[in-house]
Amino acid sequence: MQTWLMKSEPDCFSWDDLVNKGKAEWDGVRNHLAQTHMKAMKRGDRALFYHSNIGLEVVGIMEIVDEAAPDSTDETGRWMAVHVSPLEKMPTPVTLKTMKADPALKDMVMIRQSRLSVSPVSAAEYAHILKLGGL
Repeated sequence: MQTWLMKSEPDCFSWDDLVNKGKAEWDGVRNHLAQTHMKAMKRGDRALFYHSNIGLEVVGIMEIVDEAAPDSTDETGRWMAVHVSPLEKMPTPVTLKTMKADPALKDMVMIRQSRLSVSPVSAAEYAHILKLGGL
């Protein structure tokens, strides 16, 4: 199992939106590196749901339930999307400020490439963020 971090602006699609839907297409990703990461995702992988722009915090854990397939919002047919389902809400959201200040997360891709909307997370980083979030 691999672990990831996926960002969404909560005023467009929030953790609560995902919980209400139960399963959703993670669409609209138009960055080539982020697309490469999504194409590498496998069913059963875990992803941290990060509220970007507003909140700036990890708020929950998702499961990849369908691997990369054509993005339904893309009329060109060149972009892919995955489907995700919510697993668990973080008891305590883990803020960007907390992650940046934590030496255990200094090499995290999301910290080094802050504009990337989908990024890998090492097993150690993932476990550390869960611990920070009370899981």
